[in-house]
Amino acid sequence: MLKKDDTKLEIFGFGDNTDDNFYCLVNIKKSPDGIDLEKLSAADPRKFDEVLNEMGCILLLRGDEIEELIKRGAITDADLHASIYELAVEQDIIQ
Repeated sequence: MLKKDDTKLEIFGFGDNTDDNFYCLVNIKKSPDGIDLEKLSAADPRKFDEVLNEMGCILLLRGDEIEELIKRGAITDADLHASIYELAVEQDIIQ
């Protein structure tokens, strides 16, 4: 199983609102440099998920999804990286 230390949380946005932010849990064993936003923005929209997967994206959440998960108590913003990693393990996204 992938360990938390083998992941990192990257936050990037495409707009001015926090809802426009994306939170990506990245497998740094697969992609030590993380998400290449230039390559991602040039990707064919039909292959967006494939490109993210190639870049090591394990889980991608929008800002509004993060807020909802915090409200539900599923994750905490005290250590967002650890919380999202634990959520991915609990949901069998990381096995």
